[in-house]
Amino acid sequence: MSSSPQPTSASQAATREPGGGGNGMALLVIASCQLMVVLDITIVNIALPHIQSALNFSTTSLSWVVNAYTLTFGGLLLLGGRTGDILGRRRMFVFGVLLFALASLLGGLAQNSGELLAARALQGVGGAIASPTALALISTTFREGPERNRAFGVFAAVSSGGGAIGLLAGGMIVEWLNWRWVLFVNVPIGVLIALAAPRVIKESERHPGHFDIAGALTSTVGMVLLVYGFIRAAQEGWRDPFTVASFAGAIVVLAVFILVERGSRQPITPLHMFADRNRAGTYGIMLSLAAAIFGMFFFLTLFVQDVLGFSPLQAGLAFLPVSAVIAVGAALASRFLPKFGPKPFMVVGAILAAAGLAWLTLTDVHSTYAGSILGPICVFGLGMGMEFVSLTLMALSNVPVQETGAASGLLNATQQVGGSLGLSILVTMFGTASTNEAHKQIPRFLAQATPAERLRFRHTGQLPSPWSDRVLTSGISAAFITAAIFTVVAALIALVVIQVRPSDLERLKGGTGPGPG
Repeated sequence: MSSSPQPTSASQAATREPGGGGNGMALLVIASCQLMVVLDITIVNIALPHIQSALNFSTTSLSWVVNAYTLTFGGLLLLGGRTGDILGRRRMFVFGVLLFALASLLGGLAQNSGELLAARALQGVGGAIASPTALALISTTFREGPERNRAFGVFAAVSSGGGAIGLLAGGMIVEWLNWRWVLFVNVPIGVLIALAAPRVIKESERHPGHFDIAGALTSTVGMVLLVYGFIRAAQEGWRDPFTVASFAGAIVVLAVFILVERGSRQPITPLHMFADRNRAGTYGIMLSLAAAIFGMFFFLTLFVQDVLGFSPLQAGLAFLPVSAVIAVGAALASRFLPKFGPKPFMVVGAILAAAGLAWLTLTDVHSTYAGSILGPICVFGLGMGMEFVSLTLMALSNVPVQETGAASGLLNATQQVGGSLGLSILVTMFGTASTNEAHKQIPRFLAQATPAERLRFRHTGQLPSPWSDRVLTSGISAAFITAAIFTVVAALIALVVIQVRPSDLERLKGGTGPGPG
């Protein structure tokens, strides 16, 4: 098994002196940036009906309010991580945050659909620069051992809990203000982060080199095609010509990307990262778990609003316990990682997530939030909190300082691609199960419907409640079964692939330890 070379002590010292160490303010600034970027993925979801009516989106085009952000964010993460390695991480961190804030302002001021979609795409560019740079700054700001473990724990809790916080914030803003403020709220936060960063974070050592332009172009185009293919499959099906063309194009372009990287002297993504079995396993686990967490938030948001009748604010509050439990799981993992290593938390975390999702498959039209939703999402959140700390630590363990940006960008990209791929598969399973259940419910509805109800059904094709609730619930249960399978796959990868050596435990405790052999 090959491994990445160890960073030199001089390089480590250069990045930790004044402004490094256990600086709580530095961690606050870094975590605040990650929270802003992550919660933007979900904060807009609750506002979509209001955006549709305000800017005259069709039902089909409305999905691009989310997709425009996801495409650019997922497609540019590798390039964003590399810019910090070469140009300085603090500098690019501030630039990414300010670009994100500017795009948010433009989006809030948008007067038509085109302006909003352009602003959302620009937000994705800013997030793709800020997010991997923020993660890399933790590696170069905090000393290896308990100090860095705690910092990764906070970062992981924010990354995995940001989705739930975004739903809560979106519900509050839409209910009390209006949809434009789900974007405007990023502006003051981004400006404060950009002003604080130079005061509490030391600039990282700049590593001489050049941008791998060919690698950047092929990786970005390939990732965009791949993400677009997943999104298109969720909307139009896997046999759609554009879906097939997107996946075919992604395979060709990413194959070219691999050839370019193998021949590049300074690749945007050092391929030797995948030669380390622990890091390769980590990326596989993240791919599987991202699919589960994206799906959990998406389908439960539908369930609590459409079946339980929650308002946007109530829906946001319903997910608040997830964030709290994720923080608990992250804290437990951070505390005991030096003693037990990351593998037990990877295995147990995935099993807990699978148990929570399996529990959610029992929901039906008679379910209540307290009786059927709260328990499963807390079990799921506890497992995900353990997972994200362990995965983040393992992905950046034993990575040279000059490559931490690329490594963190790759981890983030894996999360975005996994979420898009997984959600498209879950939506397909949801659609199949819903269609099958609808075939059962339509005759039952017609047998009881009044003439007026039958006429309305012929015009709209939509079943009324409670028949529609049964169709929706059946589809959601099928989606959760598939999501649970994803988490079981993650547990198996952690059990079979991940290997923690005594030297790894020594580094987690703050010692140097020999590099892996």
